[in-house]
Amino acid sequence: MQLANKIALITGGTGGVGMATAQQFIAEGARVVITDIDVAAGEAAARTLDVDFVAQDVSSAQDWTRVAEYIEQQYGRLDVLINNAAILRSANIEAESLENFQRVMHVNTDSVFLGMQAMLPLLALQGGSIINMSSSSALLGFPHFCAYTASKAAVRSLTMSTAVYCKQQGNKVRCNSVHPDGIATPMVMNIEGEPVVMDQAKSIHAASFMCEPKAIADVLVFLASDASRHINGAAISVDNTSTIHPPYL
Repeated sequence: MQLANKIALITGGTGGVGMATAQQFIAEGARVVITDIDVAAGEAAARTLDVDFVAQDVSSAQDWTRVAEYIEQQYGRLDVLINNAAILRSANIEAESLENFQRVMHVNTDSVFLGMQAMLPLLALQGGSIINMSSSSALLGFPHFCAYTASKAAVRSLTMSTAVYCKQQGNKVRCNSVHPDGIATPMVMNIEGEPVVMDQAKSIHAASFMCEPKAIADVLVFLASDASRHINGAAISVDNTSTIHPPYL
């Protein structure tokens, strides 16, 4: 029971990684609050799993305030924040519109800033772990995902600056980012925009780097637990070498 008695918040909790993580955290003894913009899926998860559900648009400052108030009223503290909610869109620099670029940034990057800002007072009460979901694409050049890669690179930078700030403050809050490659989830399987066209051989090669959501959840359990107490500001690649061996280029 690596997470016994810990209070954890997971955004995008009804998606593939969010749901796998919630299930794994519960199995490890945590009390889990999930948020999602999909109310029907969230309410269904609350009925079938031992989780709390709060409807949330992660790009809304008002929604973050409401979620923070809920956790403070219900539990009085927060031990783990997982900024997992995101959208994936494919478009190169010439094809992308400013409107869609900003939408991706709002959901993928603004949400991480707002989440850490809203939850840090609760985390700092006793120390805790912030885990921000970034991407292998934050560390490489992916020409067909200009908005997504920019958003995830910003998440990495926010993670580092927050880790250093918390270390300087001495509040015992750690902040790390996780960088998966492709994950077998509906978001990845149904990419918005114009997905990269690959021949069969390249598709098979690229698929060999993908992982199942539970592989990510296992890493998140470790980063949320006291076993990772000396890991702070790190970029954890969960990509089967794709960061150093790009499968798509």
